[in-house]
Amino acid sequence: MHDHAHHSHPPEARSAAMDGPHAHVFLGADHDRNARRTWAVIGITAAMMVAEIAAGTAFGSMALMADGWHMSTHAAALMITALSYGYARAHAHDPAFSFGTGKVGDLAGFASAVVLAVVSLLIGAESLWRLLNPVEIDFTQATLVAVIGLIVNLGSALLLHEGHDHGHEGGHHDHSHAHDNNLRAAYLHVLADALTSVMAIVALIAGRIGGWVWLDPVIGVVGALVIARWSWGLMQQAGGVLVDRLPADAELPGEIRAALAPVAEITDLHIWLLGPGQYGAIIALRTGTPEPAAAYRARLGDIHELAHVTIEVNPRAEPGHGHRTAERA
Repeated sequence: MHDHAHHSHPPEARSAAMDGPHAHVFLGADHDRNARRTWAVIGITAAMMVAEIAAGTAFGSMALMADGWHMSTHAAALMITALSYGYARAHAHDPAFSFGTGKVGDLAGFASAVVLAVVSLLIGAESLWRLLNPVEIDFTQATLVAVIGLIVNLGSALLLHEGHDHGHEGGHHDHSHAHDNNLRAAYLHVLADALTSVMAIVALIAGRIGGWVWLDPVIGVVGALVIARWSWGLMQQAGGVLVDRLPADAELPGEIRAALAPVAEITDLHIWLLGPGQYGAIIALRTGTPEPAAAYRARLGDIHELAHVTIEVNPRAEPGHGHRTAERA
């Protein structure tokens, strides 16, 4: 017999009929809120970018103009995040997406991680160039730009931080992928900008007080390495979701085996992420006393992150009678 269940705690992942046609919407519980916050941060970043470029042009400040154009790269990356939220929502019920659009955010997160890696390379290259070819720095003006940039970026980071890496408390839950890689990508872009602002302030103060002009590019190289590390971590996490890789410490396989092992032998088990905090599973069972698939499904009821489950039950072949394939309902 072959049966499938569709059960999940987020409202948009719940189907009207468990065994009949049902929706495959596996967007994160905070999908729309995260989209609104991302657009708000884009607005803040774009306003700051325009103000800095305009002021830099009016006052002949290269520091202001450079920071303004630097912010434009992060605004572009944030657009990847925001547009992917919109695309996932618009196509959530499109039957062409067999398991919904929950992974669109991970694809966007991976793309943003690549952009972040390019940003780190550009910062590193510019810093090494300045180390070999020192330039004169207007400390007062540059420090003011860095402070303003830091304030804007910290405010943006606060908007994007909530929920970017938090799982649900208590009960059965695999914390490995409960967060939204798309939001995490936007958060890391803003955090990278904040980090460069902090390091610039430290370097500029040291340069002004101690005359350590070389410290500015050195700290730039350090910042580039830190951002590259964040980028690599995000690539691994989002990329793992895209190729259906479960992390080594995932609890879900063990929980499924513990729930079903007392009543049947699991002969095949496939688990993958459908969207933030929501998993799909295909489970093949073999037992001498087959029960309806609903009985095995009920045993998985406490594992709330299982949003779409397909169960196949096969009777154990009797000695001398060969293997008999179960009927599929």
